[in-house]
Amino acid sequence: MGAPTSAERQFDWFAAGLRYYGYNRFLRHKFGHRVQKVSVDAKFTCPNVDGTVATGGCTFCDNRSFSPSRRLPRQAIRDQIDEGIRQLKRRYHKVDHFLAYFQPATNTYAPVDRLRTVYEEALGHDRVVGLAIGTRPDCVPDDVLDLLSEIGARTYLSVEYGLQTIHNRSLDWMNRGHHYDAFLDAVARSRNRGFEICAHVMLGLPGETHECMMGTAREVARLGIDAVKIHNLYAVKDTSLAEQVARGEVSLMERDEYIATVVDFLELLPPTTLVERISGDAPADYFVGPSWCLDKPAVRLALEAEFARRDTWQGKCWTPVPV
Repeated sequence: MGAPTSAERQFDWFAAGLRYYGYNRFLRHKFGHRVQKVSVDAKFTCPNVDGTVATGGCTFCDNRSFSPSRRLPRQAIRDQIDEGIRQLKRRYHKVDHFLAYFQPATNTYAPVDRLRTVYEEALGHDRVVGLAIGTRPDCVPDDVLDLLSEIGARTYLSVEYGLQTIHNRSLDWMNRGHHYDAFLDAVARSRNRGFEICAHVMLGLPGETHECMMGTAREVARLGIDAVKIHNLYAVKDTSLAEQVARGEVSLMERDEYIATVVDFLELLPPTTLVERISGDAPADYFVGPSWCLDKPAVRLALEAEFARRDTWQGKCWTPVPV
């Protein structure tokens, strides 16, 4: 139940006048109504924070800026969901169904018994219709995958792996503490377990050329990943990246270049790959730049305009290849 079915993956979004397979469209098609994610903080950490593989966390990361739940006072899981729903309904008045999104830090980085407790607490909320779990590809041992498979058999479940890039030099720069082979291993062991596999991808990393980024797109396509989240490299305060930007060591992509790159990226993906995100941002009081990230509606409109200008779409340049 957790992974997209064949019929859902083949939904004809192009016939609906769309240029790419957006996640909101998929969720509405699957559930029959709008579904929103509500952020949940289970108070986990990461192996590149606690010293297991590194210290200091990712170069770009401050979980407070990425995750609404980590900017609020620490609460029980159900209380966080209630508060998140209250905030979301100020904007989406008619939405009554939600995915509990375990967002900040590494949300499979704990003993299975603890993971089961927090996941079940979220699923016990009467407005939660599924889970999204953000994690690292080096933090899904087999007993955790068994638990995720059990959950995916009875509810919608998306497991979001932080790929970012296939290029090891970039992973070293961002202090990930693992290389691309960890992602390949996680995907291989996650296949056919009944949950959606989503890859986070970051564009505009220092030293990555356009061809480097397209190499990541081709790999995502080759692997047949269910879903992808894409955003540009952006800087938030109190991070190593913010310091590098201030010293002029790292340049951040401008909007036009980013939009063109995203369209190029999506052209290479299969038309059945869900596109869960096409840009990212952070609260203004945490944000360093680039400033265009803060206007997400304008980014979405610019992306749609670029697709229309080229008369192109997701999958136009995709070539099926054996995995």
